[in-house]
Amino acid sequence: MSHAVDASPSSIDLTKIRFVLATDCGSTTTKAILIEKVGDSWRQTQRAEAPTTVEDPFADVTIGVSNAITEIGELAGRRFIADDGTIIRRRDHNDVDGCDLYISTSSAGGGLQMVVAGVVAQMTAASAKRAALGAGAIVMDTIAANDKRRPHERIQRIRELRPDMVLISGGTDGGNVQQVVQIAEQIAPAKPRPRFGGEYELPLIFAGNRDAAPQVRAIFGARGEKGFDLSVVDNLRPTLEYENLGPARDKIHDVFLEHVMAHAPGYDRLMAWSDAPIMPTPGAVGDILQRIAARDGLNAVCVDIGGATTDVFSVFDGTFNRTVSANLGMSYSISNVCAEAGMDNVLRWVHIDMDEHELRNRVKNKMIRPTTIPQSAEALIFEQAVAREALRLAYVQHKEFATTLKGVQQQRTVGDLFAQQSSGQSIVDDMRLDLLVASGGVLSHAPKMEQTAAMLVDSFEPQGFTQLAKDSIFMMPHLGVLASVHASAAMEVFERDCLVRLGWCVAAKGEGKWGKPCFRYRVSSASTRGEIASGTLACGDVALVRVGHDDEVEVVVEPERAFDLGAGAGKPVTRRVKGGTVGILFDARGRPLLLPDDAAARRAAVTRWKKVWETA
Repeated sequence: MSHAVDASPSSIDLTKIRFVLATDCGSTTTKAILIEKVGDSWRQTQRAEAPTTVEDPFADVTIGVSNAITEIGELAGRRFIADDGTIIRRRDHNDVDGCDLYISTSSAGGGLQMVVAGVVAQMTAASAKRAALGAGAIVMDTIAANDKRRPHERIQRIRELRPDMVLISGGTDGGNVQQVVQIAEQIAPAKPRPRFGGEYELPLIFAGNRDAAPQVRAIFGARGEKGFDLSVVDNLRPTLEYENLGPARDKIHDVFLEHVMAHAPGYDRLMAWSDAPIMPTPGAVGDILQRIAARDGLNAVCVDIGGATTDVFSVFDGTFNRTVSANLGMSYSISNVCAEAGMDNVLRWVHIDMDEHELRNRVKNKMIRPTTIPQSAEALIFEQAVAREALRLAYVQHKEFATTLKGVQQQRTVGDLFAQQSSGQSIVDDMRLDLLVASGGVLSHAPKMEQTAAMLVDSFEPQGFTQLAKDSIFMMPHLGVLASVHASAAMEVFERDCLVRLGWCVAAKGEGKWGKPCFRYRVSSASTRGEIASGTLACGDVALVRVGHDDEVEVVVEPERAFDLGAGAGKPVTRRVKGGTVGILFDARGRPLLLPDDAAARRAAVTRWKKVWETA
């Protein structure tokens, strides 16, 4: 029998929770996991998935959710779905069926799709884009007074996109109101119709100059008068020196639930089932990454590479940033990767003969059959080569976007603002990156852990000491929303079952002639001081030292004068680290990582590196 749900996280008695069901409703697949309290510990015990049913012919997302949860019940030997199709709740600890908590994230139906607008593309419009991305949205377009489009072109573009929500920013508090009012006047006549709901009022959030709010209200009229539902929140950029993203992000989450989800097929039932607000999948991933970074005092980057898009998340000095590379993916967007990177750049990672014409046919087949997986070693090598370029390009885009990012109420002078814009400096500092997390099919499901680590190192080019890890089964969205209800359980499952620690990359920054000395390394047991491995690497070489998960070692590296491993050029570094499923990679290929121009030399180098990963 099912019971009514109180969807207020603050009303939940955490001491009585033992069984937690969590789902992530993706665009094609709904993934469910069961988290149980086993003794005094929280563990992820079962996992299942089913096709997502938000679109015709089913047009009810709860059907896919019920199917995935039913499979979880069969695996766990418990009944979670009642005869009426709802989730069974435990009345007390003696109940043999049901769960204590149900939570969900969603990116079904394309996720949360937004248009953002501002006066200046590089300032208020960029702030609006950061707020939307941080809330888990896909930004379909950025409208700005200086975007070189004519007013009628902007109006037509907004009308064609049919976003779920629009965010308007512009102007500092107390400043000129004319330009931000003009932006609003171009959005109003566009009257974009949302994707879901015939009588749906398009949510519109104004987070600009507070003095312009009365005129913006007048433009969009009273509630429902012109098909808009306007909300006004604090200015994203109250002064030039401050950026205040929090209120806009919170309002985006609220409106996402109240309007977008409420009108999507079946989401009203799903929201009634859930014990916590449904979160956009990327927003939940960002939340758990921020929690981990804050708890451990880390600078972290997480990447999720999918079939159509690649999301990159980063936390540096407490500042969170997220980007969506909408045309970089491994199936629907694979041709875009090959076109943007160039087939030569893809093939530089391939160490065997491949016919380029055949590869182009392979790319086309992947686009029309996006769910297929490599069936041969050659196909796998090519797919992982494409993945390296997709990841590299997505990370480049992320760094470019992060140049002007500021945390909530973090001060910066106007001089810094324009200096960063002109110089292109990024707050994403590879030398200070502590943790690099991989997620997405090509990374999470690579046949060997070494292949995942190799793709991460080759594409992100970490510097100094960087820990490598992967999300075991793409559990981070589930844990992100669980953390909003039961943070300690989420963090415990994250460490025990979600994060697979691959090991470390120790890489020298600098360039040198291949074959010349780069740095010396020594690995010793932290407890016995006995030497485990040592050696000298020449430029262009790599070495892999196997160190187990629980083994703590002392690593000493001594670079040549032209190279930096974290303490400055030519200065030695000593670190205590624990190992992982792969171990510690010592990388003397230099940063930036430049492969030989000569095809034979390049192929020989890639072959040599591959043997190191396979035979260490």
